Amino acid sequence: MAAIAKRTINFENFLFDLKVMRRAINRLRFKVLFAKFAAILLASVCLSVNNVSEVKTGADQPEVYLPMLQGKKVGVVANQTSVLLPSKKHLVDFLVEQKVQLSRIFSPEHGFRGNHSAGAHVSSSIDEKTGIAIVSLYGDNRKPTAAQMEGLDVVVFDIQDVGARFYTYISTMHLVMEAAAESGVEVLVLDRPNPHGAQVDGPVLQEGYQSFVGMHQVPVLHGMTIGEYAHMINDEGWLKNGITCQLKVVPMKNWSHTQSYSLPIAPSPNLPNDLSVNLYPSLCFFEGTVVSVGRGTDKPFQVYGHPALQGTYTFTPENKPGIADHPKWENELCHGVDFHLLEHEENVAQGQFDLSYLISTYSQLNMGESFFTSFFDKLAGTSTLRKQIIAGKTIAEIEASWQADLDTFRSMRARYLLYP
Repeated sequence: MAAIAKRTINFENFLFDLKVMRRAINRLRFKVLFAKFAAILLASVCLSVNNVSEVKTGADQPEVYLPMLQGKKVGVVANQTSVLLPSKKHLVDFLVEQKVQLSRIFSPEHGFRGNHSAGAHVSSSIDEKTGIAIVSLYGDNRKPTAAQMEGLDVVVFDIQDVGARFYTYISTMHLVMEAAAESGVEVLVLDRPNPHGAQVDGPVLQEGYQSFVGMHQVPVLHGMTIGEYAHMINDEGWLKNGITCQLKVVPMKNWSHTQSYSLPIAPSPNLPNDLSVNLYPSLCFFEGTVVSVGRGTDKPFQVYGHPALQGTYTFTPENKPGIADHPKWENELCHGVDFHLLEHEENVAQGQFDLSYLISTYSQLNMGESFFTSFFDKLAGTSTLRKQIIAGKTIAEIEASWQADLDTFRSMRARYLLYP
């Protein structure tokens, strides 16, 4: 760099004899040179940040959690997403190979292999590969019983969530934590990314609207990882009678809330790709209406429609056992929207919460109250949203009504963040 500067100065001496002009030009050239150097340095730093080692989930760090499991009888809450990367070896298989005393597997909605339809009853069974008993937490009971917790020292929770309040894996985690607290069993959460990053948006669930698709007073998009959320459940006293469990979280490495993350394995049968995951928080409200979100097609949560809607795009939902059991508008031609044609839209690409699809469809169908089913208020976590739509409130007016609750939640959320 010194040699370059020297040649530059000599070049200026050759061109100009006037001392003042030489100094002025040198100052100008230094500023340009410095700006270029700063730009190159910044680009280099950004490149190094973007090329850090791949995200390491909690499951990808056995050196951290295996010592915690030594000599203990272990239960695991797992499904098809519970894998180590890049090998994609299932956590259960890995723990067995490592001679961990794995006594029981607990499975959430969609089952241990993730091949049951939404809401479908899942029976307890035996894992054919390992011979370990699988206790379904979406069958006869959703909270582990005292008998099912008996003999365990620790329960490992390792499931990929999608960051939306009505996605039921966080409800399963709550009930597992509660049962563990009551039985004196430790809980170890292996953390995984939230594909919606830091997004906090949507109506906050109101008291009196708790259900399995919304157990906590949080917004539709809570902007937390499964590990952060577990800390919030525990420390806010949300478990029954305000009890707390012995909770530990293995945090990720090389991930931040502003970092995009493509899920390596579909978290459930009807969220098969990034587009469906991005659209899920916005389109899931249609599940509480007469409108189909494409269940029973090859594009679930990537399209929506209704027989009476206008539109050139059409689809016909079909019965697909294990994926869509007798879906809405089965075997009927629906007109609507295909988001594969709208991927250029920023809100779709970034997975932002968007009410426009719901409100515009409500307006087009002109069905009034009959547009909604009884499930809608459970998904919204309030009856206010339905009433606002019926009253003709604008999106801006509706969103403004959430802001005070969102601000309160953000303040609480900040206490539990583990990542930048």
